[in-house]
Amino acid sequence: MSPQLIERLAKIDNIVGIKEASGSLKQMNDVIDMCPPEFDVLSGDDGLTLPLLAIGGKGVISVASNVVPADMSAMIDAMEAGDVAKARALHARMSPLFDVLFVETNPIPVKAALALMGKIAYEYRLPLCPLAPANYEKLRKVMENYGLIS
Repeated sequence: MSPQLIERLAKIDNIVGIKEASGSLKQMNDVIDMCPPEFDVLSGDDGLTLPLLAIGGKGVISVASNVVPADMSAMIDAMEAGDVAKARALHARMSPLFDVLFVETNPIPVKAALALMGKIAYEYRLPLCPLAPANYEKLRKVMENYGLIS
């Protein structure tokens, strides 16, 4: 949706926010500028959460939170507390995970990640399928480097 359409929708009483997943920080900024301050703009892209918070976004609808909920929560808490250095450090630490969790269509990688952690069974219902072997290995390595699995 265009920022202009979102601005119009933000005037409707029961529309209180949007998950902004355009991948464009410019669009996110335009939505924040054009909509009233009480209209919540949430990141739909884990990797853009920190910059969105810096320009006035209110949070995230996160894939990575399924895998590293404490770290994602700590990053947002740090930004809200004004501790930008801590937020940046957490963002940098999670960044490889953000990337690998979208190496294929969501939710395939996050389901594989949770299976690697022993949280769920590694099974899929159609139309989903397991990660390609090369991508599974990338995911495993990132999770191992992060300390999520051994």
